[in-house]
Amino acid sequence: MFSSLMPDVASTQAAKTDTLFFALLGLSSAIILLVLVLVATFAIRYRRGSRANRGSLPPILSREFEIGWTATTLFVFLFLFWWAGSSQLSALAPPKDAIEIHVVAKQWMWKTQHSNGAREINELHAPLGVPVRLIMTSQDAIHSFFMPAFRIKKDVLPGRYTETWFEASKLGVFHLFCAEFCGTDHSRMLGRIVIMTPEDYARWLTAQPEGDDLAHEGAALFATRGCSGCHAPSSPVHAPNLAGLYGRTVQLADGRTVTADDAYIRDSILQPGRDVVAGYEAIMPSFASILSDGEIQSLVAYIRSLATGQAGRGPALAPGNAIEGRPSGESDGAKP
Repeated sequence: MFSSLMPDVASTQAAKTDTLFFALLGLSSAIILLVLVLVATFAIRYRRGSRANRGSLPPILSREFEIGWTATTLFVFLFLFWWAGSSQLSALAPPKDAIEIHVVAKQWMWKTQHSNGAREINELHAPLGVPVRLIMTSQDAIHSFFMPAFRIKKDVLPGRYTETWFEASKLGVFHLFCAEFCGTDHSRMLGRIVIMTPEDYARWLTAQPEGDDLAHEGAALFATRGCSGCHAPSSPVHAPNLAGLYGRTVQLADGRTVTADDAYIRDSILQPGRDVVAGYEAIMPSFASILSDGEIQSLVAYIRSLATGQAGRGPALAPGNAIEGRPSGESDGAKP
């Protein structure tokens, strides 16, 4: 009966979420029913004028019974906490073989870009049975990427990257909503998730207008924005090289260490003076008013590709320990 009231189950995570939901619903219903029965029983038994013995507690309310049901309640709580926590934490880390799709939210639309450069607006095509990693950011207000059939809702924030992932388990077309009020036309910020067989998805991807993938776009930006003028091995400016940077632990000038992930690289481009790499001066300019969110995504993808040797065309970089570039004609500095 309850399943007919629920949205479609279209992902592996949705099935796990529903199992947890119905388990909690069943346990809560049983507790409510028990309390109601006890309240009704005691209200009738000990009503005014009844001959029930009120001078001593019934044997069932002994100290041993109190300890027993208290310990049982604690065990059930710890079990539910572990179950729900492990389920939620497992949904945070995508599998290593997940394909990558970038999402940019904007009043009032969803813009998506696949790894080969194919772009969509208010649609996201994905293959069945293949993990998909979504890297998301917003160009303006806070949005929330909500796919009911996948049981996924993730806030999309301006100036930050957020991530989620899913693995579709059902073919079809499913709803995409914004679940955070984001302005006048919030209710019209709708989209579709189109799940196809891997073969159909490959054909669809091939048929899309040709375009460079994100890493290639980032490589071109790296050169045109003058980043290579400081971050190339032959540069006279004392700035870090970026090859092999992504995923590494970076030592900062203030003694802290950070991991060079997507969020760190983005922050290094927009706020270069915040986390300066040890051994470098903080002379890199901010690109906050120069680069769009899409361009920053491309640059991050390019730097990520340098760690795997898949950068494609673009300036050759020797292994180093930190981050981004500068506009042409300006001196650059360091961060990773």
